[in-house]
Order: sequence, then structure tokens, then C-alpha cells
Amino acid sequence: MKRLDKFFCLRIAVAFLLLASISNAVFAAEHYELSLKKDLSLTFAAAFTSVYGSYRYSQMEVPEPDEVFDQSRLLPWDKPVAGRYSKSADRASDWVSVLGVAPLAIGGISWYRGDADGYDFGAFSLMLVQALAIQSGINLMVRSLEFWPRPYVYGEDGASLEKARDAKGEAYGSFFSGHASAAFTIAYFTGDWFSEVYPNSRYKGVVWASALSAASLVGVLRIAAGKHYPTDVFVGALVGAGVSFSVIELHKKKGDKVSLYADLNSLGFVARF
Repeated sequence: MKRLDKFFCLRIAVAFLLLASISNAVFAAEHYELSLKKDLSLTFAAAFTSVYGSYRYSQMEVPEPDEVFDQSRLLPWDKPVAGRYSKSADRASDWVSVLGVAPLAIGGISWYRGDADGYDFGAFSLMLVQALAIQSGINLMVRSLEFWPRPYVYGEDGASLEKARDAKGEAYGSFFSGHASAAFTIAYFTGDWFSEVYPNSRYKGVVWASALSAASLVGVLRIAAGKHYPTDVFVGALVGAGVSFSVIELHKKKGDKVSLYADLNSLGFVARF
């Protein structure tokens, strides 16, 4: 077996932290519901997905020249990007990723101000880690299938050619964008938390628009950098948003389906479907 690289070892460490976080979560939230059975299973699944995806990613190798995906087979809207590389855009996409702290920052401020309690913040934090681990694992597993190379692999001159010559195995699996997937996971969680804690705020639209715009900027920069094609970014956005929606809806606190009410003159019940 190959010696695992530092990237893989780091993800194993993160996965163990993910598993440990389940023991610190509080299972009585106002907006979100956690349960030992559901969240222990989901956390293990998220950790396994992340670790296995990292393993598959670490095993990627540079294919033989005659095995490289033919540039002419790229999708029509992806072909114009082939051969592109921009170091500055690449770095910028990583810098914008710092906005990943946004949901936890907003959650922490809400907790500090008393607009949310520690129960919800703990539940929200666990859910965010679960979603990030799941989307990352899915991304790495799909990328390891090597559907097509990153755009810069087709570079024929200048910086793109130099980058292509130094390409590692991971460069031959461009589909789909992990940056875009993570960015839209963060964006969805940011918007959902704000909407949950401040349902009547006039700034809800601003928060959602800002979060989605920042995520879209990450995707645009990945294309400009020659790291991904439009298709990679679009699918990454769908996966990130889809995983986030699923994890959040799984934990949204549902009202009692049947409740009783009584006063001096009447007795009855209300059913919710």
C-alpha cells in the first residue's frame, strides 16, 4: 500500500474530531432536534465517507498519455476553459474560502446576544460538521473516478504548460468542484441559521444574497484559475446545497402532530400534517 500523504492523515484526524463531537452535543435544541440514534449513525456515516473519500483521493495516479481524456470530448460550454491557468485566481479562491467561518460566527454572535441558546448552537455546529464531511467525502470519491482532467492539464504554453508538467494524480479528476461544494454548504447553513433565529428580520434576503454571492464568487474564481470547468462548479453547488438541505431538514424541529387545548368552555385538539 502506498504511504499515505499528509493530506490524507489530516482528514483522518478531522474525521476523529467529527466522531468526538457527537459526545459534546446537547440533544434538546429549540430550532433543531438531535437524537443519539440518528446523529450517532449520521456522524459515523459522515466520518466514513470523509475517510474513504480521502483514501481514494490519495491513491490517484497520473494516467498514461494515451489514457488521458481527449479534450475534444469536453462538454461544449467547458471547452473554452481548457488550457487555462491563473495563479492569482487560484490563490484568491482560497482566500475567499476564509468566509467558511461565517455560519459559526453568526451563530456565536446570536448566542452571545441571547437571540439563540447554547443548545441550538451546539446542534447547529454538529450539523455543519456533518454536512461538510459528507459533501467532502462524496466529492473526493467522485473525483477519484477521473472523469476528466483539470483545465490546466491541457495547457500548451506559459504558466498553464508549466502547471500541467507538474500535475499530480489528483489533477486528472476535475469533476466536481470541492471548493464550490463546500462554499454552497457554508452559504446554505449561513442563510438557514439567520432565517431560523431571525425569522422576521428585514435582513434575511441580504444575508441569503450575500452568502450565495460569496459562494458563487468561489466558483467563478475556480473557473478563472483553470482548476475547474463550469460543469464542475455547477454540480458542486448542487451537491453542497443538496447535502446541506438534507442534513438541516433531518434536524429541523417538528411540532407535535397532535396537541390538546382546553379552556373553561371547550375542549379539543389540533392535528398538524
